[in-house]
Amino acid sequence: MGHMLKCRRRKERLTRRIKVLLLVCLGIGCYTRSYAQTCTDIGQNPQSAFPVCGTSSFEQQKVKFCGNRRVPGPCDKDEVSDKNPFWYKFTCFEAGKLGLLITPKDLGDDYDWQLFDITSRDPADVYTDPRLFVACNWSGEPGKTGASAAGASLDVCGGFGKPLFSAMPELKKDHEYLLLISHFTDSQSGYSLEFSGTANITDPKTPRLQSARANCEGSEITVALNKKMKCASLAADGSDFRLNTSLVAITGASSRTCSGSFNMDTVTLTLSGALPPGDYILSVKNGADGNTLFDNCATNIAENDQVDLVILPVTPTPMDSLTTPSCLANALQLVFKKPIRCNSIAGNGSDFFVSGPVPVAITGAYGACSADGKSSIVTVTLATPLSVKGDYQLQLKQGTDGNTLIDECGQESPPAAISFFMQAAVSADFQYDITPGCRTDTVRLMHDGANDVNQWAWIFPDIPSRFTQNTTRIFTSTGQKKISLRVSNGFCSDTADIVLNLLPKVKSLFDAPDIICGADKTAFTDRSVGDIASWQWDFGNSSVSDQRSPRDIAYPRMPGEKKYTVRLAVTGTNGCKDTSTKAVTVVGNCYIAVPSAFTPNNDGLNDYLFPSNAYKADNLMFRVYNRFGQMMHQTRDWTQKWNGELNGRPQPAGTYVWTLSYTDRDSGKTFFLKGAAVLIR
Repeated sequence: MGHMLKCRRRKERLTRRIKVLLLVCLGIGCYTRSYAQTCTDIGQNPQSAFPVCGTSSFEQQKVKFCGNRRVPGPCDKDEVSDKNPFWYKFTCFEAGKLGLLITPKDLGDDYDWQLFDITSRDPADVYTDPRLFVACNWSGEPGKTGASAAGASLDVCGGFGKPLFSAMPELKKDHEYLLLISHFTDSQSGYSLEFSGTANITDPKTPRLQSARANCEGSEITVALNKKMKCASLAADGSDFRLNTSLVAITGASSRTCSGSFNMDTVTLTLSGALPPGDYILSVKNGADGNTLFDNCATNIAENDQVDLVILPVTPTPMDSLTTPSCLANALQLVFKKPIRCNSIAGNGSDFFVSGPVPVAITGAYGACSADGKSSIVTVTLATPLSVKGDYQLQLKQGTDGNTLIDECGQESPPAAISFFMQAAVSADFQYDITPGCRTDTVRLMHDGANDVNQWAWIFPDIPSRFTQNTTRIFTSTGQKKISLRVSNGFCSDTADIVLNLLPKVKSLFDAPDIICGADKTAFTDRSVGDIASWQWDFGNSSVSDQRSPRDIAYPRMPGEKKYTVRLAVTGTNGCKDTSTKAVTVVGNCYIAVPSAFTPNNDGLNDYLFPSNAYKADNLMFRVYNRFGQMMHQTRDWTQKWNGELNGRPQPAGTYVWTLSYTDRDSGKTFFLKGAAVLIR
């Protein structure tokens, strides 16, 4: 069936292409068109996707022929591709369901779409990684398509008769998404795109200026914006901006990103001359285009929004500041007011020297270099982490490359030093001792507090944490006990774990039968736990033993039953004692017998029919039948006796047949017996 649908779709594609070619040929001569052309217009590649405002409707009047790159996902088997594509990008600011509606300007056109989650990914990965798939609709039907509450599936693949609406996908907060709209029909007629649903894909941040800095000559100003703004909102003559000085004028504005994208987050202003060093204010105003800069939802930066602009004299850039090193730092990070040329940083770290209470070896240095080869941060790497407390200095000197560091204006930084303090690393390793008891174990836990440790947290799985330097824990149970300690001196921290194995306490336990047949030899088995040093048995019949495995005991045979108390007292190697007892019943004999007659008259004599003395019978089954073969009684418990009744009704006097099967516990043999008994009334 899937093969048939694929063939039908291919046939439809061919038919549509033929129709278009015929139309092209009429009156103007025939020509052929390639459907694998490279997409060059912005918006037709994932990297240059349209930024989305969730409250806006997008109108695409015309679709350019290009694309046909395979798109992986659940419909890949149908050879879906980005034919004549446009791409849209957005971020989810509040999680929820996304609805979308694509309305072809010609409702006879077939539009398809697919949504991708590209969070922390290269947009081009949509062509190689099927895991980026979120939802799609590649139905072969023409007309409106999209995602709505009426959709039943997130993945509608190719073929005639497939629904045009997919289910609404659930978007995740702070995730980034790409939407592909592919035009399957071979025409250039466009479409409109609208968004709906509970997911918020409209950036709520109010647009503002973020910062401004001038180049070395003071002839250009780079303005950073707090969010992406529309390139189309920027007046090329720079009239969107104002400087609070008459010394120079703003003559132009541009953004490097606008050649391949719809929006920008930096603007470069060209000045009529060089601004001298000083403090200035750069503000926003309505430009010659009638507006200030605005974002994807046409929200303007407010007029008179401003930032400070400080132009420093062209002087060497000194080391400005050092990011506070972390505990056990194996790198030091320098921050400069002006960007440093990355090619002036000696990669072997020879531009720097570290002095302190212990020798420090430097292994290298590097910058967070931008595309133009500059960095405001220089990282110096160390051979070993700084673990010793004390005052240190990071010194800048001339490296093996013949210079210190050179800033963006070509000025070499003078040798200098920055002092910093390092707190010592701490260790959470701790000591303990165990005082075992007969019923509980006492564990003392101790930390030395070295290297200015002033915070402790003793962590136990079963009770609240404790926050003193030393503590004592009493354990009432044995086995493995995990103890963790977290320490800190306010700068460095560490955690240590141990697992104690608390030995079992001395406990007396033994196995003995509940029923003992008179004159039979009976074994008693020690099951005591703990490190046992001695055993004392008392069998209740004047027999005793101090052996762990005593000899078998024989109790005298006598009429009826008699109870004895067996006692085992044990002593551990640590002197701890414990005693356990068990009552055993000695019976006169264990010979199984079924009476030949019984009289159920409740006089206490021969009132029941049952197999007596079946103490050693396992898997027992006793049944009684009348002379017609009807079963009167059945039991697996020999003490459940037949009283001569069936369902509460007394049965007539006469002869009844019984059967008995069981396995002898001592020999393991199975017996099957049969006999008769007379019910006398």
